[in-house]
Amino acid sequence: MALIDTVRSDMVEAMREGDKQRVTALRLVLSELQKSAKDSDEDELTVLRRERKRRLEAAEAYRTGGRAELAEGEEAEAALIAAYLPAELSDDELDELVRAAVQATGAASPKDMGRVMGQVMGEVDGRADGKRVSARVREALGA
Repeated sequence: MALIDTVRSDMVEAMREGDKQRVTALRLVLSELQKSAKDSDEDELTVLRRERKRRLEAAEAYRTGGRAELAEGEEAEAALIAAYLPAELSDDELDELVRAAVQATGAASPKDMGRVMGQVMGEVDGRADGKRVSARVREALGA
């Protein structure tokens, strides 16, 4: 079953259960998935990652503005979206990918960060946030 079909069936199930918050979140996600399928060549996981990131950024902005209740709603939507994404890499798995990329590229200083990041991000394939990868690469290169 395609991801878009899974989201659609989950939305129908949430409607039957009367879970308005979940229905609203899934409608937005479904809309973005359908728009992407129609207008661009982005894959479904890229759309979901983008939408999850938007929710987390909005939650952070709400928290900064002193609106904890709105931030919690955004975080709940981000968690709902995350359930459709592949599992995140563990710290150990990410560290191993970074070590292998540093070794493969022959990186020795922070100047080589771009090459290492390029290789690691290709292998990570969205299973780790870029900020997290960047921090691990900096640490490995002694920056």
